[in-house]
Amino acid sequence: MSRLIVALDCENALEIAKKIADYVYAFKVNYPLVLKKGLSIIEELSDISKVIADFKIADVPHISSQIAECAFNAGANAVIVHAFVGSDTLSSVVRLSKNYDGEVYAVCELSSEGGKEFMMPISEKLAELAVKTGCSGIVAPATRVERIKTLRKIVGNLKIISPGVGAQGGKALEALKAGADYVIVGRRIIKGDALKNIKEVIKEMEGLYGN
Repeated sequence: MSRLIVALDCENALEIAKKIADYVYAFKVNYPLVLKKGLSIIEELSDISKVIADFKIADVPHISSQIAECAFNAGANAVIVHAFVGSDTLSSVVRLSKNYDGEVYAVCELSSEGGKEFMMPISEKLAELAVKTGCSGIVAPATRVERIKTLRKIVGNLKIISPGVGAQGGKALEALKAGADYVIVGRRIIKGDALKNIKEVIKEMEGLYGN
């Protein structure tokens, strides 16, 4: 089974998705694509593979649940929520997700440098919150694999998806060895020849890919 999630933050997302669908676990869509194309792009992509709506939901419970509901109604299989908003919002979105047999991933630490400033000092508490509220998994940075190892000890069998591979400097194989279930790759694949690029990433994951 593929352990690659491809971030389709580009105008020609649908075209790329069709070319590389056989090599991915899921596609991840963010606000730029949905704001340009509308929620219908989630529906179109969901006909090709699983879709994770990376809206990094971060609002009061009833608004956060409405955002998640829009994503699930459009065909998303999972949503991403910021854990720092607290247990009431996380619990609300988790409850809503059960109506759709959907998954909820809680962001514990961003892969960017800024993720070190405020999130890293509390990311372990955020991981505990993800477990407590029944989230399906967490988001942990492939750019800092030692953090994946630490957070894995806290979340147990929850899924860990790790962004930051490629353009941000993270290495897919290192993140998987550290305990990530899936790595998220965007620009490294979608810039240029996507099919050629994804095969190169898979080669770098040799020994773990498909396990």
